[in-house]
Amino acid sequence: MCGIVGYLGKKEACSLIMEGLKALEYRGYDSSGIALLNNSELNIYKKKGKVNDLEKSLTGKDLSGSIGIGHTRWATHGKATDQNAHPHDSGSGNLAIIHNGIIENYKVLKEELTSRGHLFKSDTDSEVLVHLIEEIKIENACPLEKAVQQALLRVEGAYAIIVMSKDDPEKLVAARKGSPLAIGFSQDQYFIASDILAMGGVVDRVIYLEDEEIAVCRSEKDIKIKTIEDIPVTPHIESLDSSIDIRDKMGYDHYMLKEIFEQPKSIEDCLRGRLNLKENEINLSSIDQHMDKFLNVRRIIIISCGTSWHAGLVGEYLFEKYAKISVEVEYASEFRYRDPIINKDDIVIAISQSGETADTLAALSMAKEAGAFTFGICNVVGSSIDRVTDAGLHTRAGAEIGVASTKAFTTQITVLSLMALKLAIEKNLINCEDRQLFLAELGELPNTVAKAMDCKLLTETIAEKLLHAQDILYLGRNINFPIALEGALKMKELSYIHAEGYPAAEMKHGPIALLDQDLPVVVIANNKENRSKIISNIQEVKSRNAQVIAITHEGDNSLNDLCDYVIPVPDVPDFLSPFVSVIPLQFLSYHLAHKLGKDVDQPRNLAKSVTVE
Repeated sequence: MCGIVGYLGKKEACSLIMEGLKALEYRGYDSSGIALLNNSELNIYKKKGKVNDLEKSLTGKDLSGSIGIGHTRWATHGKATDQNAHPHDSGSGNLAIIHNGIIENYKVLKEELTSRGHLFKSDTDSEVLVHLIEEIKIENACPLEKAVQQALLRVEGAYAIIVMSKDDPEKLVAARKGSPLAIGFSQDQYFIASDILAMGGVVDRVIYLEDEEIAVCRSEKDIKIKTIEDIPVTPHIESLDSSIDIRDKMGYDHYMLKEIFEQPKSIEDCLRGRLNLKENEINLSSIDQHMDKFLNVRRIIIISCGTSWHAGLVGEYLFEKYAKISVEVEYASEFRYRDPIINKDDIVIAISQSGETADTLAALSMAKEAGAFTFGICNVVGSSIDRVTDAGLHTRAGAEIGVASTKAFTTQITVLSLMALKLAIEKNLINCEDRQLFLAELGELPNTVAKAMDCKLLTETIAEKLLHAQDILYLGRNINFPIALEGALKMKELSYIHAEGYPAAEMKHGPIALLDQDLPVVVIANNKENRSKIISNIQEVKSRNAQVIAITHEGDNSLNDLCDYVIPVPDVPDFLSPFVSVIPLQFLSYHLAHKLGKDVDQPRNLAKSVTVE
């Protein structure tokens, strides 16, 4: 969740680190800081608030030095304050650390260190770690990397850290376990970060650290990597596109708005090379290579969190309806803490935008230990889920900066649609006529979603009428029930208005008691299956004076007199209805939050990549 940046080279570190921190703002944070080392001077500056607040506070300060570390913090241990912001220094002030993750046994370590005379300035678990490293370094008269190694052997929990020392002003030591960390480098400089997007334009090669690996970067010397058990590691080096620049909004007011409009292109990218309309087939090499496992699978378990969980629910409908495979969709955070039954003939699919979600990774680890085949669906090449799963597919959504996910969601359900139809075709469960129709509609999807964007102005008008709403209810049936959940989640995330998604038929089993003239109800009514049932649900809502906003397909005028507002979307087969029904819900939450003066791209308390429990 936190953003980590470290630089070592010949250039001024401060400006490069600050640019890196700005690139990581999308991850969510509440304070930031920077430490710069110039010969024997270690200067630490940190500030509650945004990176811009930190930048303003640096005026007139000594910002010299070609080695430094920076951090954006999302509070876990200790409130969001200047003192609790990173970097943290050691008792002597000789060492500085930045840390992403949670040290679970920090209280025990802190009590031990306090009993030996250590004094702490913050409430964080991270400060405990830098004190422990310094104590080991002094007692054993050892190099910094050895002290880091010995300290981490005593640590329980997750971490991605960078440590630097006055004693060795040309060295950065980095380590990771359970939190992402990458080392970018070129001929004469190193750039360490929790996300390669912070490295754009600075370096041209990258190494992704694996769990329990420690890296030593020294000026004009090769990177040295060892395991926490002191075993040398030969790293896998990948090229890095130096043209990456995620901060261009392309004229849009917000990243989220830009990313909503990028969905036709991201879906097209997701389909490219996978959907072959000429041969009327779907090509997914990662499925073909393991086809026997998919054809003989007893059950698919989908594990994910948040918006990715909603995508998994859409996938459940698709796999069960078309491929006739039993599916269970699990919150990764709940799955890992019970005693789930996982069989060797199960396939566990992990869905994550970042590929770094801590709960999903932990659930994956359980699945692998149980012998199940694991499959990853994520957006980030080289992410942890990408590397630990047996196979997988990338969504190709491109960088998503807005914390509230949009194009990541629609590309996830694009991948799931491809997988479900691919398996249905392999199992001869779709006749030739339907196969041709379904694939043709899938191929037309980018244009269809582009046409769905026509609802923007109408949703903005409707948002004006909802400014005083305290609660909003979302109803959907069948494959659009997950879209009701997703619409409600977006409204909560962005506008801070309480919203609930519900199966429409379940409304009378409780939520109907909430209905009155002050409760707006959004009904997703564009799926043709159970059409008469959803109309009955709308009539039940209207008979209790609630305001109804309905999403239906173009050409359907049957709801005009029944609903307060009707949002038309392109007419598509039911299996594609989530793609067009989610668009007005994204716009509605965006416009309402914007009109309420909320921070659309960085909603309070939220982080883009949840790398801690």
